[in-house]
Amino acid sequence: MLPKINKILYCTDLSKNAAFAFRYAVYLAQQTGANIHILSVIEQLPSDERLTLQSYIYNQSGSEEFLQQRLSQAQAELQQRLTDFWASLPVEDQGLAQKVVSCDLIEGHPTQTILERAETLNCDMIVMGGHEKGWLQALLGSVAREVLRDSRIPTLIVPQPKE
Repeated sequence: MLPKINKILYCTDLSKNAAFAFRYAVYLAQQTGANIHILSVIEQLPSDERLTLQSYIYNQSGSEEFLQQRLSQAQAELQQRLTDFWASLPVEDQGLAQKVVSCDLIEGHPTQTILERAETLNCDMIVMGGHEKGWLQALLGSVAREVLRDSRIPTLIVPQPKE
């Protein structure tokens, strides 16, 4: 029996290549009838950076407000990127927006959060972009490489297009 793709987890770091990779997630959803779950993971600030932040912001509520604002700004950016993406498609393809059934921004360790979310949602595939950061990482960023290594479901890493 051939595998069925019902749920795709699309992971974004809000980079330019992540938006390029979203086109592949949407295409796969269109071809297979799958739904798309969008996930963006904001890495938690290390404890030493949190302490530095607290030393500059003199009260606890101010530093918590700053951290919450950081998440709110990322959520707004994610929503704007989605709005821009759907608006860029031809009218006949804009109905594909209904394939997106969830859009979450979570603070945590990216690789671990992606893999846990894929398992929790019972996803059949992960789609994410790769990054160019040098010769060794020409096709994969460190998070993409770790997800590819540790994932137990098919994972599509979309390389960054040549400019």
